[in-house]
Amino acid sequence: MTDGARVATRSGVLPREAATHCPYCALQCGMVLRDAGDVVEVGARDFPTNRGGLCQKGWTAAELLDHPERLTTPLLRDRPGGELRPASWDEALDRVAAGLHTVRDRYGPDAVAVFGGGGLTNEKAYALGRFARVTLRTRHIDYNGRWCMSSAAAAGNRAFGVDRGLPFPLADLGRADTLLLVGANPAETMPPLMRHVADQRERGGRLIVIDPRATATARQADLHLQPLPGTDLAVANALLHIALTEGLVDRAYVAARTTGFDEVRRTVAGCWPAEAERLSGVPVADLEAAARALADADRAIILTARGAEQHAKGVDTVSAFINLALALGLPGRPGSGYGCLTGQGNGQGGREHGQKADQLPGYRRIDDPAARAHVAGVWGVDPATLPGPGVPAYQLLDSLGTPSGPRALLVFGSNPVVSAPRATRIESRLRDLDLLVVADLLRSETAELADVVLPVTQWAEEDGTMTNLEGRVLRRRAFRPPPAGVRTDLEILAALAARLTDGAPLPTDPRTVFEELRRASAGGPADYAGITWERIDADEGVFWPCPDEDGPDRPRLFADRFPTPDGRARFHPVTHRPAAEPVCADYPLHFTTGRVLAQYQSGTQTRRVAALRRAAPGGFVELHPDLAARLGVTDGTPVRVVSRRGELRAPARLSPAIRPDTVFAPFHWPGAARANSVTNDALDPVSGMPEFKICAVRVERA
Repeated sequence: MTDGARVATRSGVLPREAATHCPYCALQCGMVLRDAGDVVEVGARDFPTNRGGLCQKGWTAAELLDHPERLTTPLLRDRPGGELRPASWDEALDRVAAGLHTVRDRYGPDAVAVFGGGGLTNEKAYALGRFARVTLRTRHIDYNGRWCMSSAAAAGNRAFGVDRGLPFPLADLGRADTLLLVGANPAETMPPLMRHVADQRERGGRLIVIDPRATATARQADLHLQPLPGTDLAVANALLHIALTEGLVDRAYVAARTTGFDEVRRTVAGCWPAEAERLSGVPVADLEAAARALADADRAIILTARGAEQHAKGVDTVSAFINLALALGLPGRPGSGYGCLTGQGNGQGGREHGQKADQLPGYRRIDDPAARAHVAGVWGVDPATLPGPGVPAYQLLDSLGTPSGPRALLVFGSNPVVSAPRATRIESRLRDLDLLVVADLLRSETAELADVVLPVTQWAEEDGTMTNLEGRVLRRRAFRPPPAGVRTDLEILAALAARLTDGAPLPTDPRTVFEELRRASAGGPADYAGITWERIDADEGVFWPCPDEDGPDRPRLFADRFPTPDGRARFHPVTHRPAAEPVCADYPLHFTTGRVLAQYQSGTQTRRVAALRRAAPGGFVELHPDLAARLGVTDGTPVRVVSRRGELRAPARLSPAIRPDTVFAPFHWPGAARANSVTNDALDPVSGMPEFKICAVRVERA
């Protein structure tokens, strides 16, 4: 942080210039905010993740601070179907507390649910989990990060004994001789990461991309494998089959550092590359070239992202790529390994400390008696009073307002009306609630349905910590006071807790909350006990696990052993299975979704930034020219994409980047262009991840 003239606020003294981090993706690019009179200037920092770069979203992030649509007063709906009106904080909080009391008294504590977000700071995620389990005593809490990297998390846990998106620093990408990206398009989703890819290419490294579309990232690759959506698992098993048959497996590594290889070897023996070509459309020659490029490299990295993970078999798909990485002896070596590209800004920390339905702080399992006893001791409650595991995000939302589901929902930092699969159904569930409360900085599509809307601070108006895709804990620093009438999420939770219980007050100071988080996480897989704000400031972040203030952190995991009982990584045999919804005569095309460069997630923020709106003004449906010709569609023609669950309407965009049997739409827009009106809510049985990335559709002229 830069010293200089300072301004007084209700939370202390703030600088005229502050070093902080971008509010968007998990790269958490370093940035500097400066007071330039009437505007807040954004500058890029030479931070290890972004190395002086920002994307267009980062450069324009400060425009939301004084946006004319910014919420600065609570809103109340006096009757169903009525309009939202301004209200005082006391009136709004009293209304929420009274509504929660009524629902709990009538239906029990599990009739109240909490839905969080992957953009909340560690302190807010932790406080939200504590509030749900101690104040509300409900088991029903989950968050939109369930739709981010939960499949990779589950696969990582069962293979390595730990879930950290990248178990090595991001800079390792530049050291890899071969880099394989599976279902990842960082050139559009996190452009500064491509600086590390550029390092890799300048060293003579090879880039291989597996993606159904010829994305901006795929166009830079030495080899692009373009499979049918939903067939990545078949591709991964074929790559391992080739490695086995050509003698490319690192047998010394497998023998010394893993277990379970023989069963996987027997399974993939029947995964013939010719069969993978039939299923996926990827030529055998390309599969062989990819396998050899990985095996021949001194250092190789395999990265998966949402394209491979957002499937009803996402955990098994990631496990197949982890099997490949282990067979080649990659994890634990500098410049080598397997990792997952986390999407949301605090998708990693958001689940480590209590927002996830089955976890307590420190990435502890909520059904583990020792974990319950430890966390209950920090919270000063009887372990028996802590609820058990809840249900994953989609199941939670789909049960709202039903006889057996929650009747009240508190939403912090999420917009499920746009982001949830089968969104029309989820919107209906939200309308059926007795009480819907939304805390947000803008009137999102979910807030428009709420009974109470509570205005909250933005990233430049609050202190706290975030955990990026590397497992690096960072400091978010307040630069300016929030507008009058706006409160922090911590202040809202404390005020509600005071109205609902007679227990000890919840802290509202983020540093105090972080100190409690450190104690609660101590001894857990994600141990933050040795991380202090001062140490973060001094070291450009601290990697977890870090149990001792005076001891080292862990930028790179698995060098000597894996955090499993025997110290070995575990292979898991997995076999390909088709998508949950096959194409048919009525729905003959495959539909997939993704992001575009200028927009982010549900678009609540980015759709309100003029420059981003100009760059990406609305939704579209990407069609191959051959498919468009068969449909009688030209570029810009309005089309309908129809599935068994709903439809979207948007202009056609013709592109040879997409397969002729597949159509694509970005998921940032609401209304008629809402891609998630179409997507499938089939779930992965392990992670609860919905099958966002493939369903059967037909396309018609609108």
